[in-house]
Amino acid sequence: MLTLVGLLFALFLAMNMPVAFALALASAPAYMFGDYMPASVAIERMYAVTQSYPLLAVPFFILGGNLMNTSGITERLLRFARLLTGWMAGGLAQVAVVLSMLMGGICGSAVADAAMEARLLGPAMIKRGYSKGFAACSIAFSSVITATIPPSIGLVLFGFVNEVSVGGLLIGGVIPGILMTVVIMSVVAYIARREGYAPELTERPTLSEVLKAGKECFWALMFPVFLLAGFRFGAFTATEAGAIVVVYALFVGLAVHREMTWPAFCEAVRHSVHDLGMVMLIIVMAAALGHVIILEQGPQAFSDMLAGFDSPYMTLFLVLAILFVAGMIMEATVNVLLLTPLLLPALIAQGFDPVHVGVVIVILITFGGNTPPVGVIMYTVCGIMKCSFEEFVRVSLPFIWAMIGFFALLSLWPATVTWLPSVLM
Repeated sequence: MLTLVGLLFALFLAMNMPVAFALALASAPAYMFGDYMPASVAIERMYAVTQSYPLLAVPFFILGGNLMNTSGITERLLRFARLLTGWMAGGLAQVAVVLSMLMGGICGSAVADAAMEARLLGPAMIKRGYSKGFAACSIAFSSVITATIPPSIGLVLFGFVNEVSVGGLLIGGVIPGILMTVVIMSVVAYIARREGYAPELTERPTLSEVLKAGKECFWALMFPVFLLAGFRFGAFTATEAGAIVVVYALFVGLAVHREMTWPAFCEAVRHSVHDLGMVMLIIVMAAALGHVIILEQGPQAFSDMLAGFDSPYMTLFLVLAILFVAGMIMEATVNVLLLTPLLLPALIAQGFDPVHVGVVIVILITFGGNTPPVGVIMYTVCGIMKCSFEEFVRVSLPFIWAMIGFFALLSLWPATVTWLPSVLM
Protein backbone atom coordinates (compact mmCIF):
# COMPACT_ATOMS: atom_id res chain seq x y z
CA MET A 1 0.00 0.00 0.00
CA LEU A 2 2.86 2.41 0.84
CA THR A 3 4.31 1.93 -2.65
CA LEU A 4 0.94 2.68 -4.25
CA VAL A 5 0.53 5.83 -2.16
CA GLY A 6 4.01 7.03 -3.12
CA LEU A 7 3.46 6.39 -6.82
CA LEU A 8 0.10 8.19 -6.77
CA PHE A 9 1.61 11.19 -5.00
CA ALA A 10 4.44 11.41 -7.55
CA LEU A 11 1.92 11.08 -10.41
CA PHE A 12 -0.28 13.87 -9.09
CA LEU A 13 2.71 16.16 -8.61
CA ALA A 14 3.82 15.43 -12.18
CA MET A 15 0.33 16.51 -13.31
CA ASN A 16 0.90 19.90 -11.58
CA MET A 17 -1.91 19.23 -9.14
CA PRO A 18 -1.89 21.52 -6.06
CA VAL A 19 0.15 19.84 -3.32
CA ALA A 20 -2.68 19.70 -0.77
CA PHE A 21 -4.99 17.87 -3.17
CA ALA A 22 -2.19 15.56 -4.27
CA LEU A 23 -1.67 14.58 -0.63
CA ALA A 24 -5.38 13.93 -0.11
CA LEU A 25 -5.91 11.88 -3.27
CA ALA A 26 -2.72 9.86 -2.78
CA SER A 27 -3.82 8.75 0.71
CA ALA A 28 -7.45 8.08 -0.33
CA PRO A 29 -6.94 4.43 -1.49
CA ALA A 30 -5.47 3.46 1.89
CA TYR A 31 -8.55 4.73 3.71
CA MET A 32 -11.09 3.53 1.16
CA PHE A 33 -9.71 0.07 0.37
CA GLY A 34 -7.29 -0.70 3.21
CA ASP A 35 -8.23 -3.36 5.75
CA TYR A 36 -6.75 -1.69 8.82
CA MET A 37 -8.72 1.55 9.22
CA PRO A 38 -12.08 3.08 8.29
CA ALA A 39 -12.34 6.18 6.10
CA SER A 40 -13.52 8.25 9.09
CA VAL A 41 -10.00 8.02 10.54
CA ALA A 42 -8.78 10.42 7.85
CA ILE A 43 -11.18 13.11 9.09
CA GLU A 44 -10.16 12.44 12.67
CA ARG A 45 -6.45 12.83 11.82
CA MET A 46 -7.12 16.08 9.94
CA TYR A 47 -8.99 17.49 12.91
CA ALA A 48 -6.54 16.24 15.52
CA VAL A 49 -3.51 17.90 13.91
CA THR A 50 -5.15 21.33 14.17
CA GLN A 51 -5.57 20.97 17.95
CA SER A 52 -1.86 21.32 18.68
CA TYR A 53 -0.67 24.02 21.07
CA PRO A 54 2.77 24.48 19.41
CA LEU A 55 1.07 24.89 16.03
CA LEU A 56 -0.63 28.06 17.30
CA ALA A 57 2.66 29.87 16.74
CA VAL A 58 2.27 29.59 12.95
CA PRO A 59 -0.82 31.82 12.47
CA PHE A 60 0.55 34.32 14.99
CA PHE A 61 3.92 34.55 13.22
CA ILE A 62 2.22 34.93 9.83
CA LEU A 63 -0.06 37.71 11.09
CA GLY A 64 2.78 39.42 12.97
CA GLY A 65 4.99 39.45 9.87
CA ASN A 66 2.26 40.94 7.70
CA LEU A 67 1.45 43.57 10.33
CA MET A 68 5.11 44.60 10.55
CA ASN A 69 5.26 44.98 6.78
CA THR A 70 2.43 47.54 7.03
CA SER A 71 3.91 49.43 9.99
CA GLY A 72 6.75 51.17 8.14
CA ILE A 73 9.44 48.74 9.31
CA THR A 74 10.35 47.39 5.86
CA GLU A 75 11.15 50.81 4.37
CA ARG A 76 13.35 51.70 7.35
CA LEU A 77 15.20 48.39 7.12
CA LEU A 78 15.77 48.98 3.41
CA ARG A 79 17.39 52.37 4.06
CA PHE A 80 19.55 50.87 6.80
CA ALA A 81 20.67 47.94 4.60
CA ARG A 82 21.49 50.37 1.76
CA LEU A 83 23.80 52.36 4.01
CA LEU A 84 25.48 49.24 5.38
CA THR A 85 26.27 47.56 2.05
CA GLY A 86 25.45 49.93 -0.82
CA TRP A 87 29.13 50.91 -1.16
CA MET A 88 30.19 47.31 -1.92
CA ALA A 89 30.54 45.72 -5.36
CA GLY A 90 27.07 44.86 -6.59
CA GLY A 91 25.61 47.31 -4.08
CA LEU A 92 21.88 46.71 -4.60
CA ALA A 93 22.36 42.94 -4.63
CA GLN A 94 24.23 43.24 -1.32
CA VAL A 95 21.35 45.34 -0.02
CA ALA A 96 18.99 42.47 -0.89
CA VAL A 97 21.10 40.00 1.10
CA VAL A 98 21.34 42.17 4.22
CA LEU A 99 17.66 43.10 3.99
CA SER A 100 16.77 39.39 4.03
CA MET A 101 18.83 38.93 7.18
CA LEU A 102 17.12 41.89 8.84
CA MET A 103 13.70 40.68 7.67
CA GLY A 104 14.44 37.31 9.29
CA GLY A 105 13.42 38.79 12.63
CA ILE A 106 10.09 39.90 11.20
CA CYS A 107 8.80 37.79 8.33
CA GLY A 108 9.72 34.12 8.93
CA SER A 109 8.80 33.06 5.36
CA ALA A 110 11.33 32.79 2.54
CA VAL A 111 8.69 32.96 -0.20
CA ALA A 112 7.10 36.10 1.29
CA ASP A 113 10.50 37.80 1.62
CA ALA A 114 11.48 36.85 -1.94
CA ALA A 115 8.21 38.21 -3.37
CA MET A 116 8.56 41.46 -1.40
CA GLU A 117 12.17 42.07 -2.47
CA ALA A 118 11.51 41.12 -6.09
CA ARG A 119 8.89 43.88 -6.26
CA LEU A 120 10.88 46.34 -4.16
CA LEU A 121 14.45 45.91 -5.45
CA GLY A 122 14.12 43.89 -8.66
CA PRO A 123 13.22 46.74 -11.05
CA ALA A 124 15.90 49.03 -9.58
CA MET A 125 18.58 46.33 -9.96
CA ILE A 126 17.69 45.75 -13.61
CA LYS A 127 17.58 49.51 -14.26
CA ARG A 128 21.16 49.80 -12.98
CA GLY A 129 22.38 47.25 -15.50
CA TYR A 130 22.28 44.02 -13.50
CA SER A 131 21.30 40.98 -15.52
CA LYS A 132 17.89 39.56 -14.66
CA GLY A 133 19.46 36.24 -13.70
CA PHE A 134 21.90 37.82 -11.25
CA ALA A 135 19.24 40.06 -9.73
CA ALA A 136 16.77 37.17 -9.38
CA CYS A 137 19.37 34.79 -7.88
CA SER A 138 20.58 37.39 -5.38
CA ILE A 139 17.03 37.90 -4.11
CA ALA A 140 15.99 34.23 -4.23
CA PHE A 141 19.01 32.74 -2.44
CA SER A 142 19.18 35.48 0.18
CA SER A 143 15.52 34.82 1.05
CA VAL A 144 16.58 31.49 2.60
CA ILE A 145 18.20 33.54 5.39
CA THR A 146 14.77 34.92 6.32
CA ALA A 147 13.50 31.41 7.06
CA THR A 148 16.52 30.65 9.27
CA ILE A 149 16.68 33.55 11.73
CA PRO A 150 13.79 33.54 14.26
CA PRO A 151 10.87 33.67 13.99
CA SER A 152 11.01 30.89 11.36
CA ILE A 153 7.78 29.14 10.38
CA GLY A 154 9.73 26.18 8.99
CA LEU A 155 11.54 25.61 12.29
CA VAL A 156 8.25 25.88 14.20
CA LEU A 157 6.66 23.23 11.97
CA PHE A 158 9.71 20.97 12.28
CA GLY A 159 9.61 21.19 16.06
CA PHE A 160 5.86 20.56 16.08
CA VAL A 161 5.86 17.48 13.89
CA ASN A 162 9.03 15.90 15.37
CA GLU A 163 8.51 16.90 19.03
CA VAL A 164 11.77 18.87 19.16
CA SER A 165 12.22 22.02 21.28
CA VAL A 166 10.91 24.89 19.16
CA GLY A 167 12.77 27.43 21.31
CA GLY A 168 16.03 25.53 20.82
CA LEU A 169 15.49 25.38 17.06
CA LEU A 170 14.72 29.10 16.79
CA ILE A 171 17.79 30.08 18.81
CA GLY A 172 19.92 27.55 16.91
CA GLY A 173 19.08 29.25 13.62
CA VAL A 174 20.70 32.58 14.55
CA ILE A 175 24.38 31.78 13.93
CA PRO A 176 23.72 29.76 10.74
CA GLY A 177 21.64 32.69 9.47
CA ILE A 178 24.52 35.10 10.03
CA LEU A 179 27.03 32.71 8.43
CA MET A 180 24.73 32.24 5.44
CA THR A 181 24.58 36.01 5.03
CA VAL A 182 28.39 36.15 4.81
CA VAL A 183 28.49 33.27 2.32
CA ILE A 184 25.88 34.77 -0.04
CA MET A 185 27.42 38.25 0.21
CA SER A 186 30.76 36.74 -0.81
CA VAL A 187 29.20 35.09 -3.88
CA VAL A 188 27.42 38.32 -4.82
CA ALA A 189 30.69 40.27 -4.52
CA TYR A 190 32.53 37.69 -6.66
CA ILE A 191 29.96 37.81 -9.47
CA ALA A 192 29.63 41.60 -9.26
CA ARG A 193 33.38 42.13 -9.65
CA ARG A 194 33.52 39.62 -12.51
CA GLU A 195 30.66 41.34 -14.35
CA GLY A 196 31.74 44.88 -13.44
CA TYR A 197 28.62 45.90 -11.50
CA ALA A 198 29.17 49.25 -9.79
CA PRO A 199 28.39 49.96 -6.13
CA GLU A 200 25.09 51.63 -5.28
CA LEU A 201 26.83 54.36 -3.25
CA THR A 202 29.90 56.22 -4.50
CA GLU A 203 31.47 56.38 -1.03
CA ARG A 204 31.14 54.75 2.35
CA PRO A 205 28.58 56.31 4.69
CA THR A 206 29.76 58.06 7.83
CA LEU A 207 29.25 56.51 11.23
CA SER A 208 26.69 59.16 12.12
CA GLU A 209 24.63 58.29 9.03
CA VAL A 210 24.67 54.59 9.90
CA LEU A 211 23.74 55.29 13.52
CA LYS A 212 20.89 57.55 12.44
CA ALA A 213 19.48 54.90 10.11
CA GLY A 214 19.96 52.26 12.81
CA LYS A 215 18.05 54.42 15.27
CA GLU A 216 15.12 54.59 12.85
CA CYS A 217 15.15 50.76 12.70
CA PHE A 218 15.54 50.34 16.46
CA TRP A 219 12.21 48.61 17.05
CA ALA A 220 12.73 46.20 14.16
CA LEU A 221 16.33 45.38 15.10
CA MET A 222 15.43 44.83 18.75
CA PHE A 223 12.67 42.34 18.07
CA PRO A 224 14.89 39.24 17.50
CA VAL A 225 16.90 40.24 20.58
CA PHE A 226 13.66 40.54 22.53
CA LEU A 227 12.62 37.05 21.41
CA LEU A 228 15.97 35.47 22.34
CA ALA A 229 15.95 37.16 25.75
CA GLY A 230 12.41 35.92 26.36
CA PHE A 231 13.42 32.33 25.54
CA ARG A 232 16.55 32.62 27.70
CA PHE A 233 14.76 33.79 30.84
CA GLY A 234 11.63 31.70 30.34
CA ALA A 235 9.35 34.72 29.95
CA PHE A 236 7.35 32.94 27.24
CA THR A 237 7.27 29.78 25.17
CA ALA A 238 7.68 29.69 21.39
CA THR A 239 3.90 29.54 21.00
CA GLU A 240 3.33 32.49 23.33
CA ALA A 241 6.05 34.35 21.41
CA GLY A 242 3.80 34.22 18.36
CA ALA A 243 1.09 36.16 20.17
CA ILE A 244 3.71 38.62 21.43
CA VAL A 245 4.82 39.17 17.82
CA VAL A 246 1.32 40.40 16.96
CA VAL A 247 1.11 42.70 19.99
CA TYR A 248 4.61 44.04 19.27
CA ALA A 249 3.75 44.74 15.61
CA LEU A 250 0.55 46.57 16.59
CA PHE A 251 2.44 48.62 19.17
CA VAL A 252 5.14 49.66 16.69
CA GLY A 253 2.66 50.42 13.92
CA LEU A 254 0.19 52.38 16.05
CA ALA A 255 2.21 53.99 18.85
CA VAL A 256 5.78 54.30 17.52
CA HIS A 257 5.75 54.77 13.74
CA ARG A 258 2.04 55.68 13.60
CA GLU A 259 1.82 54.43 10.02
CA MET A 260 -0.65 51.58 10.45
CA THR A 261 -4.04 52.66 9.15
CA TRP A 262 -7.28 50.72 9.28
CA PRO A 263 -7.13 49.78 5.54
CA ALA A 264 -3.51 48.63 6.01
CA PHE A 265 -4.53 46.52 9.01
CA CYS A 266 -7.36 44.91 7.05
CA GLU A 267 -4.96 44.21 4.16
CA ALA A 268 -2.49 42.52 6.54
CA VAL A 269 -5.27 40.36 7.98
CA ARG A 270 -6.46 39.44 4.48
CA HIS A 271 -2.96 38.37 3.42
CA SER A 272 -2.55 36.41 6.67
CA VAL A 273 -5.81 34.50 6.16
CA HIS A 274 -4.73 33.64 2.61
CA ASP A 275 -1.26 32.48 3.72
CA LEU A 276 -2.58 30.54 6.70
CA GLY A 277 -5.27 28.84 4.63
CA MET A 278 -2.65 27.57 2.22
CA VAL A 279 -0.32 26.34 4.98
CA MET A 280 -3.05 24.71 7.09
CA LEU A 281 -4.59 22.92 4.11
CA ILE A 282 -1.23 21.31 3.43
CA ILE A 283 -0.79 20.45 7.13
CA VAL A 284 -4.17 18.71 7.52
CA MET A 285 -3.80 16.76 4.29
CA ALA A 286 -0.26 15.75 5.20
CA ALA A 287 -1.56 14.49 8.56
CA ALA A 288 -3.89 12.06 6.78
CA LEU A 289 -1.10 10.77 4.54
CA GLY A 290 1.37 10.71 7.43
CA HIS A 291 -0.96 8.42 9.39
CA VAL A 292 -0.89 5.93 6.52
CA ILE A 293 2.91 6.05 6.41
CA ILE A 294 3.13 5.39 10.16
CA LEU A 295 0.72 2.43 10.00
CA GLU A 296 2.72 1.02 7.10
CA GLN A 297 5.85 1.31 9.32
CA GLY A 298 7.56 3.74 6.99
CA PRO A 299 9.80 5.33 9.70
CA GLN A 300 10.95 1.89 10.82
CA ALA A 301 11.78 0.89 7.25
CA PHE A 302 13.89 4.02 6.74
CA SER A 303 15.63 3.53 10.10
CA ASP A 304 16.48 -0.09 9.24
CA MET A 305 17.81 0.97 5.84
CA LEU A 306 20.00 3.74 7.27
CA ALA A 307 21.18 1.62 10.20
CA GLY A 308 23.35 -0.32 7.79
CA PHE A 309 25.81 2.56 7.59
CA ASP A 310 28.57 2.35 10.21
CA SER A 311 29.55 6.01 9.96
CA PRO A 312 27.08 8.50 11.48
CA TYR A 313 28.19 11.18 9.05
CA MET A 314 27.59 8.86 6.08
CA THR A 315 24.04 8.50 7.40
CA LEU A 316 23.69 12.25 7.82
CA PHE A 317 24.95 13.07 4.31
CA LEU A 318 22.69 10.40 2.80
CA VAL A 319 19.69 11.92 4.57
CA LEU A 320 20.69 15.40 3.40
CA ALA A 321 21.08 14.08 -0.16
CA ILE A 322 17.57 12.58 -0.01
CA LEU A 323 16.14 15.87 1.27
CA PHE A 324 18.07 17.87 -1.33
CA VAL A 325 16.49 15.81 -4.11
CA ALA A 326 13.09 16.00 -2.40
CA GLY A 327 13.44 19.78 -2.19
CA MET A 328 13.79 19.86 -5.98
CA ILE A 329 10.37 18.26 -6.50
CA MET A 330 8.27 19.09 -3.42
CA GLU A 331 7.38 22.26 -1.52
CA ALA A 332 9.25 22.87 1.76
CA THR A 333 6.22 22.51 4.06
CA VAL A 334 5.41 19.08 2.62
CA ASN A 335 9.00 17.90 3.07
CA VAL A 336 9.02 19.03 6.70
CA LEU A 337 5.69 17.35 7.47
CA LEU A 338 6.18 14.10 5.56
CA LEU A 339 9.88 13.30 5.23
CA THR A 340 11.46 14.57 8.44
CA PRO A 341 9.43 12.20 10.70
CA LEU A 342 10.70 9.34 8.51
CA LEU A 343 14.37 10.35 8.52
CA LEU A 344 14.99 12.07 11.86
CA PRO A 345 14.73 8.89 14.04
CA ALA A 346 17.63 7.31 12.15
CA LEU A 347 19.81 10.37 12.77
CA ILE A 348 18.94 10.50 16.47
CA ALA A 349 19.75 6.78 16.73
CA GLN A 350 23.19 7.59 15.31
CA GLY A 351 23.76 10.11 18.12
CA PHE A 352 22.98 13.41 16.41
CA ASP A 353 21.44 16.28 18.34
CA PRO A 354 17.86 16.84 17.03
CA VAL A 355 18.27 20.63 17.26
CA HIS A 356 21.49 20.49 15.21
CA VAL A 357 20.16 18.30 12.42
CA GLY A 358 16.76 20.02 12.60
CA VAL A 359 18.21 23.42 11.74
CA VAL A 360 20.38 21.95 8.97
CA ILE A 361 17.43 20.04 7.50
CA VAL A 362 15.04 23.00 7.53
CA ILE A 363 17.62 25.29 5.85
CA LEU A 364 18.32 22.61 3.22
CA ILE A 365 14.62 22.05 2.55
CA THR A 366 14.03 25.81 2.23
CA PHE A 367 17.04 26.03 -0.08
CA GLY A 368 15.25 23.50 -2.33
CA GLY A 369 12.83 26.30 -3.26
CA ASN A 370 15.59 27.67 -5.52
CA THR A 371 16.23 24.48 -7.48
CA PRO A 372 14.32 23.15 -10.51
CA PRO A 373 12.01 21.57 -11.47
CA VAL A 374 9.67 22.60 -8.59
CA GLY A 375 11.30 25.60 -6.90
CA VAL A 376 8.61 27.76 -5.33
CA ILE A 377 10.98 30.64 -4.52
CA MET A 378 12.55 30.43 -7.98
CA TYR A 379 9.15 30.52 -9.72
CA THR A 380 7.99 33.41 -7.51
CA VAL A 381 11.01 35.63 -8.21
CA CYS A 382 11.27 34.75 -11.90
CA GLY A 383 7.55 35.36 -12.38
CA ILE A 384 7.65 38.80 -10.77
CA MET A 385 10.87 39.88 -12.50
CA LYS A 386 10.07 38.18 -15.84
CA CYS A 387 13.37 36.28 -15.74
CA SER A 388 13.70 33.07 -17.77
CA PHE A 389 14.28 29.87 -15.79
CA GLU A 390 17.26 29.01 -18.03
CA GLU A 391 19.03 32.26 -17.12
CA PHE A 392 18.21 31.79 -13.42
CA VAL A 393 19.65 28.25 -13.39
CA ARG A 394 22.80 29.33 -15.26
CA VAL A 395 23.58 32.20 -12.87
CA SER A 396 22.62 30.16 -9.78
CA LEU A 397 25.52 27.68 -10.04
CA PRO A 398 28.02 29.72 -7.91
CA PHE A 399 25.31 30.20 -5.27
CA ILE A 400 24.54 26.47 -5.23
CA TRP A 401 28.19 25.44 -4.85
CA ALA A 402 28.70 27.97 -2.05
CA MET A 403 25.59 26.70 -0.24
CA ILE A 404 26.76 23.10 -0.53
CA GLY A 405 29.97 24.13 1.23
CA PHE A 406 27.89 25.95 3.83
CA PHE A 407 25.81 22.81 4.51
CA ALA A 408 29.00 20.76 4.86
CA LEU A 409 30.27 23.25 7.46
CA LEU A 410 27.04 23.09 9.49
CA SER A 411 26.97 19.29 9.30
CA LEU A 412 30.59 18.69 10.31
CA TRP A 413 30.70 21.43 12.96
CA PRO A 414 27.56 21.02 15.11
CA ALA A 415 28.61 23.86 17.45
CA THR A 416 27.61 26.39 14.77
CA VAL A 417 24.02 25.42 15.63
CA THR A 418 24.12 24.05 19.17
CA TRP A 419 26.41 26.56 20.90
CA LEU A 420 23.91 29.41 21.24
CA PRO A 421 21.01 27.20 22.48
CA SER A 422 23.36 25.59 25.01
CA VAL A 423 24.33 29.03 26.33
CA LEU A 424 20.87 30.62 26.37
CA MET A 425 18.80 27.60 27.35
